[in-house]
Amino acid sequence: MGPLNGVRVIEVGNFMAAPFCGMQLADLGADVVKVENPEGGDFTRLSGPYVDGESSGFIRLNRNKRSLALDFKSAAGKDAFKRLVARTDVMIENLRPGAMRELGFGYEALSRENPDLIYVSASGWGQDGPYAMLPGLDIMAQARGGLMSITGEEGGPPVKAGVPVTDLACGLYGALAVASALYARRNGGGGQFIDVSLFESGVSLAVWEAGQYFGTGEVPRRHGSAHQRVAPYQAFRSSDGYFTAGATTPKTWPAFCKTLDLLELENDPRFDTPTIRLKNRPELVRLIEEKTVARASREWVDALNAVGVPAAPILDFAAVFNDPHLQARGFFADVPHRKLGPVRVMRSPMRFSSTKTEARVAGPMLGEHSHDVLRDYGFGDDEIASLERAGVIASIDGAGAAPAPAEATADAR
Repeated sequence: MGPLNGVRVIEVGNFMAAPFCGMQLADLGADVVKVENPEGGDFTRLSGPYVDGESSGFIRLNRNKRSLALDFKSAAGKDAFKRLVARTDVMIENLRPGAMRELGFGYEALSRENPDLIYVSASGWGQDGPYAMLPGLDIMAQARGGLMSITGEEGGPPVKAGVPVTDLACGLYGALAVASALYARRNGGGGQFIDVSLFESGVSLAVWEAGQYFGTGEVPRRHGSAHQRVAPYQAFRSSDGYFTAGATTPKTWPAFCKTLDLLELENDPRFDTPTIRLKNRPELVRLIEEKTVARASREWVDALNAVGVPAAPILDFAAVFNDPHLQARGFFADVPHRKLGPVRVMRSPMRFSSTKTEARVAGPMLGEHSHDVLRDYGFGDDEIASLERAGVIASIDGAGAAPAPAEATADAR
């Protein structure tokens, strides 16, 4: 049983930030109901690759959730949505700022019906300020937030992070805020509104850069794989590619020099401390790579790890998703999907000693749980049938039937 067991969450989300937030809460045991437009649902459903017509990304991003296909722009749909929110603990949305208010679902309106409601709005730039109404996606937040100015090789073009880091960070901050607000509510604080943005989430990650700029006035710049403030700490060439290593402490630097047969560097005043080594990094890297190009990455990683120097190979995701360490720790799970059978997903990285996180089911088909959700929220069968006849809700045949438990299988899709 997860630590958030019994917490009810309504998610009105598209793409990444709100759905990633909802996934965290669902992994922690909350009952997350994903309210989707009956005409297509979350836009992520349109993103490939597809497996038998289902978005492979969607079913992994939306694991452990239930789908209610509800047209809440119609009068009957608005009433149904308000009834849902009146009986929920948390609502998450990442529509354009003001969109939910225009529909009559702003925090002020909903909190009058449910004073204990915790309401999370995720957006590109925040709910107010001069940028609030600008279109905002992850790459824009990375660009305006400075992350692209420090990503990539020195002198090269701007590069975004390989994953949508501001979207993901915003979702994580949203989930942390929900857990904190639930604790505050338990202590008598009531419900509250939470404003999280991709922009501020991305800027908040620039911890080293803030120290550099606010401390010295120096503008941070690109350093490729290298650390901003110490050396050596980066990727190095080998005979078959690259590997990473970091030798920045009084113990690891001598061990690094000895392993690479560069003992003369230990007493070289140009490389006396991590900060001095940073100033002379080009020459340091040249001397190191004269040695490292002679052997394969795996040999260097094994040799450095053996003497306590942090080092790792640079893996592609085919290797990562078959990594023996992750396999041994059970990080991947095969969970049921109504149409596809067992599908492989990642588990939550949060590991509790007693209250467990779980990967229970893959992301739902559109409207898969419409009937069950409405029943759980107090709607009678006649009301549900009326909403379906009016086209306010959509469901799939037999919606509500629980999928059979998945057996662990190497054939998971």
